[in-house]
Amino acid sequence: MTATQTPAAGLRHLRGTPDFRRITLALFASGLATFTTLYCVQALLPALSTQFGLTPAESSLAVSFGTSGLAVGIIPLTALSGVIGRTRMMALSLFAAAALGIVQSVSPAFTVLLALRALQGFALAGLQATAMSYLAEEIDRRSLGYAMGLYIAGNGIGGMAGRLIAGLVVDLANWRWALAVVGLVALLCAVVFRVSIVESAHFVPAPPRFRQLAGAVGAAFTDSGLLRLFACGFLLMSSFVTVYNYLGFRLLSPPFALAPIAVGMIFVVYLAGSVSSTLAGRLVDALGRPRMLPVTAAITLAGVALMLSPDIVVVVIGLVVTTAGFFAAHSVASGWVGPRAATLRVQGPSVYLCCYYLGSSVGGSVGGLAYGAGGWSGVSLYVGALVLGALALALTLRKLAQATPR
Repeated sequence: MTATQTPAAGLRHLRGTPDFRRITLALFASGLATFTTLYCVQALLPALSTQFGLTPAESSLAVSFGTSGLAVGIIPLTALSGVIGRTRMMALSLFAAAALGIVQSVSPAFTVLLALRALQGFALAGLQATAMSYLAEEIDRRSLGYAMGLYIAGNGIGGMAGRLIAGLVVDLANWRWALAVVGLVALLCAVVFRVSIVESAHFVPAPPRFRQLAGAVGAAFTDSGLLRLFACGFLLMSSFVTVYNYLGFRLLSPPFALAPIAVGMIFVVYLAGSVSSTLAGRLVDALGRPRMLPVTAAITLAGVALMLSPDIVVVVIGLVVTTAGFFAAHSVASGWVGPRAATLRVQGPSVYLCCYYLGSSVGGSVGGLAYGAGGWSGVSLYVGALVLGALALALTLRKLAQATPR
């Protein structure tokens, strides 16, 4: 079966088939490109602070503008994908984001960099708005959890690769070269995606109906289960981005006083997110999401507590646990939204992603105020409160288990 052929009518791709492997490779590459470009600047925040004379909170706007653009673009590009097709939208998004990433390396001022980051985030929204819908349409329900886990795993490795590459290059050269190299990596991922992706077999093009879309988005907020999942995504992402935004500043300062290259190497722990999201996908297929979500949130909270230690080894262990818990929780929550929203016939995945990336934009910036006011202790209190909120919501979601598709 070639990339332009489709499975038999009514059939969807099962784990183990050649096209399932092609789809998961393509979506893995897309997740890799998305998180590589979106969060590489976290490793560059100290360098940007020095270059442009910014506070940590001000430099973190380079992250917030990118995720804000993504949040703004999610819903309109969801509607556009219904016209031009899922795979075309995802490919256009990836190539545009890669090009904008390369252009960022020649930004003459911080304000120009912020504008380009916002445009890049908007471009990436086309991928994020479409990927989960594509998987839900093309993958058999019995294999959806595993496929979603692999997609999130690509996000995890992308987050690690972006921070690691940027951290290494900025230590050897400067932040401009770091952005250029990351942009080229994203371009390679876009090529892999376009070559590997299997064309949609269950997508039916339709003209944009903005009134119906607005109604479907509004209806999503009338379901208490979806509301709690949206809030979980917001809170978890707020906490996670805050940790990675400001950890570099902590580790570069006494008592750790690590070299920039050593701080960059610590981002290898992002691989824990790839492992945990894949494992969570398998466990969801076997155990169900109502059992898994509270456990993953509790793991995240334990990691945050460990990172309070003044011992660098314990801090790294805590970062591993936090990263693993977050990606597992995101994999479970995002995979839960799609089936529930489809059953209720509302627009769920795009709203979840909008809330998720608003968490990165708003929550991450507020975390800078916590860091400025109380250092890492302030960050830990702030992040701990956010994760506790997500854990409480996850526990209440268990009561909706019978009404929620697994």
